[in-house]
Amino acid sequence: MVTTQMAASSISAKGFVSFEGLRSTSNVKIASFGHLKQNMRFFHGLVVKAATVVAPKYTSVKPLSDRVLVKIKTVEEKTVGGILLPTTAQSNPQGGEIVAVGEGRLIGKSKVEISVKTGTQVLYSKYVGTEVQFDGSKHLILKEDDIVGILETEDIKDLQPLNDRVLIKVAEAEEKTAGGLFLSESSKEKPSIGTVVAVGPGPLDEEGNRTLLSVSPGNTVLYSKYAGNDFKGADGSDYIILRASDVMAVLS
Repeated sequence: MVTTQMAASSISAKGFVSFEGLRSTSNVKIASFGHLKQNMRFFHGLVVKAATVVAPKYTSVKPLSDRVLVKIKTVEEKTVGGILLPTTAQSNPQGGEIVAVGEGRLIGKSKVEISVKTGTQVLYSKYVGTEVQFDGSKHLILKEDDIVGILETEDIKDLQPLNDRVLIKVAEAEEKTAGGLFLSESSKEKPSIGTVVAVGPGPLDEEGNRTLLSVSPGNTVLYSKYAGNDFKGADGSDYIILRASDVMAVLS
C-alpha cells in the first residue's frame, strides 16, 4: 500500500465533495487547516500516516532480522546557487546513513548477515519502511533488500548497487521527430533505453549463494518503462536504478 503524506496547510479544499473518517495512524500535529475548513463536508477513508515518535526514555533502537535503521538525510532547502526552495519544491530524500543493523536472516540452513555496515551512506527505494522520530532526527526502519545501493560520494554515477540492482544512465530523449520537427520538452517521450553503469553482486539463491546477473557495465539495455527509481547526476544526466528482472533486453 502506498502511504500518502500531506501537509494540511498546502491542501486546497476546492472541489472536495465527500470525505469522512479522517484519522491518523499515529500522533499528527495539525497547525492549521486554513481554507480546508471551507466547503468541507466529510472525509472518507483518507489516512494520514506520520512518523512514530520514540519517547526519550528509550535510548536505542535495535532492528531485528534483515532490517536496518537509517538516519534520513536532511531535505535540501536551497539550490546549488543558494536559492531557498519552497516546501513543495524540496525533493524528498531517498538516502541516509546506516546507524544500526539486524542480526541477519536464515536462507535454508545458512545464516546470512546484513551486507551493509553502520556508518555507510545508502540510497533506498521510495515508499518503503517505517518512519520513526528518534533522538531528535527522522529515521527509517526498512529491510536490507529495500536498499538499492551504497553511495560514498554526492554523485549518483558512483553508486555501488546491492543485490540484484542495476544502475543505468538513461539515453537522451529524441530532440526531433522522424520528419525533422523539433519536440518541446513536454512532448519528448521518456526513453526506456540506457547504458549499464554498475551492477550488484546478484541475488541470493536458496542456499545463500550469489547468482550473477545477466547484464554487465557497458551494455545498452531496454528496460520496463515504469520500473525503478529515477535520480539526477551531478552533470545533469538522468539515471535509473532498478532490479535486473526489469531489464528486458540487451541491445547491440
